[in-house]
Amino acid sequence: MTTGELFDEQQRIAFLHDRLDRERAALQADLDAALKDGHEQRWHREVAVRTLSEQVSRLNSAGENLCFGRIDRAGERVYVGRVGLFDTDNDYEPLLTDWRAPAARPFYTATAANPEGVTLRRHFRTRGRRLEGFHDDELQLTSKALLDALDAPRSRTMRDIVATIQAEQDEVIRLPHRGVLVIEGGPGTGKTAVALHRVAYLLYTQRERLSRQGVLVVGPNTGFLRYIGDVLPSLGETDVVFATPGELFPGVRTDREDTPALQALKGGLGAVDLLVAAIADRQELPAEPLAVELEDVTVALTAELAERARRRARAAGLRHNEARPVFHRALVDVLVAPALDLIGEDWPELAADVRRELTGHPDVLRAVDELWPLLTPQALLADLYAGRCHALGHPELHRADPTAWTVSDVPLLDEAAELLGSDGTAERRAAEERRRAVEYAQGVLHVIDSDAAMYEDDLRAVDLVHAEWLADRHTAVDHRVLAERAAADREWTYGHIVVDEAQELSEMDWRLLSRRGPNRSMTVVGDLAQRQSEAGVRDWGAALGPLVGDRWQYRRLTVNYRTPAEIMAYAAGALAELDPDAVPPTSVRHGEPPLEVVATDPESFRPATGTFAVITPTGPLTPRAAKGLEFDVVVVVDPERMTPAERYVALTRATRRLVVVRTW
Repeated sequence: MTTGELFDEQQRIAFLHDRLDRERAALQADLDAALKDGHEQRWHREVAVRTLSEQVSRLNSAGENLCFGRIDRAGERVYVGRVGLFDTDNDYEPLLTDWRAPAARPFYTATAANPEGVTLRRHFRTRGRRLEGFHDDELQLTSKALLDALDAPRSRTMRDIVATIQAEQDEVIRLPHRGVLVIEGGPGTGKTAVALHRVAYLLYTQRERLSRQGVLVVGPNTGFLRYIGDVLPSLGETDVVFATPGELFPGVRTDREDTPALQALKGGLGAVDLLVAAIADRQELPAEPLAVELEDVTVALTAELAERARRRARAAGLRHNEARPVFHRALVDVLVAPALDLIGEDWPELAADVRRELTGHPDVLRAVDELWPLLTPQALLADLYAGRCHALGHPELHRADPTAWTVSDVPLLDEAAELLGSDGTAERRAAEERRRAVEYAQGVLHVIDSDAAMYEDDLRAVDLVHAEWLADRHTAVDHRVLAERAAADREWTYGHIVVDEAQELSEMDWRLLSRRGPNRSMTVVGDLAQRQSEAGVRDWGAALGPLVGDRWQYRRLTVNYRTPAEIMAYAAGALAELDPDAVPPTSVRHGEPPLEVVATDPESFRPATGTFAVITPTGPLTPRAAKGLEFDVVVVVDPERMTPAERYVALTRATRRLVVVRTW
């Protein structure tokens, strides 16, 4: 690296930053103008504001480490960075190539054995807008840029890896498969980072489709989501919803865990049959005849009559709540004949009068509520856990607080919502909002007409403007960003779904996710050797086959970029307990061997700099809570009190130093 080369590259990077600033300023000016424009049609304005906001956000995210590399090939020089920049005055000549573009791919994939025409690959080291240095590698598999990044102290959040993506990872990121992609890899193989960068790549190549539907990222716990939460925004992508399995049903947020036995019961497909039975159990028959006091006679609604009505409602093939009107009509139908018998008359006009009286009769409406109640998913499950579980043969489901939701309850709530159908709440709320809007519009028109009357104006506002139209014009537009709207809507369907630590998901979890992504476009990340849930995945084909058939592909990452070889060798014992034939990933780094001590203070090993964690069998940081996370120094307390899977997870979180403490 010569002084002249460093100066030239610094000038180039300064030029790119200047170009970025000018593009950002121009877009911001356009956005400000769009926000102020009151003449444009509202939907045009909304589209313009959204598009410009996304473009400004994308350029804002690119400010740090804007350009991180260069490749020379076939007389062409390509600078690679976070976003693409073009010379608008020179036939849109590329000035900076987006890392996701095909032209940038050789930066990640070229090797000495297959250089792909690359004669030079240069890695820039920047701080802010200043170029501090660069180095040219010889197209080896593991570059100096990667090792420098791996040796750097960890931060509290995951960093993007756009500057150091390896060929093995790049192949997975750019895979064109449109179905389910399973990425499996042992600890430290970068599978989470690969999945997130794959999302960024898909958003780049399928922007129109995914920007309308968004992306759902499911992680094992909130700590993990906080850890990865900056990666996609740093790449300019914000149309993403992050959630744990306990947050996938709107209105419910939980991290409570059931016992392993209950996880297995609630997570298996048998839970669907249990919910069907629980709903059928709420479609009741009266223990004693219910009296319906008509104007002339009192009719007894017996169990036999109610059973006839129930059979008709069930035969309609509708979901429970949607079948309530059918049951109501059927009750009226079965009560007409007994009422006419008691009256002692039977002629068409009388039958019609009796039917009308029964239809709106309070006793009949109460009978419908009692025998075919309107149910919410929460009410159904709470009733089941409060006591009905005994009659259905599952007393182990009983609990003192029936609404103390667990993570395993979430897919059951979602399944119940599918089986029950709408309870009408959303429809009633929308109708009420509409009624108020029309009422307000009518008031506005009345005021206008009153003013016109003062001047003896024959032309009234209501002659020109209808209240319904005025209400439509003033209906509030939902200004929430896509991620907010999607997270609040149970029926939202996403363009793509990422599932991390997917080996922990139950069969019921997969059913829920298939409803969130009916196009079956998913990136599934996991490691079967790290499974801790009793209801989790034991075989990818068995888990995914019922949902997608053979429309899934499998890729395995084999290189460990996080865990030094000495720590990985120590953890291999726990892996062998799980699967004697399993092969741990190959570490690219070496470090100090793990330190074993007895009965000492874990905090005494806290480093002066970097991240630090103490993982214990029972908390506050357990192996389950540590899933997917990494720290410079990790202290594992009493690993023998952990299961082999928990021990394997705990022992592979360290990037620099591992200390094993035994308290006995």
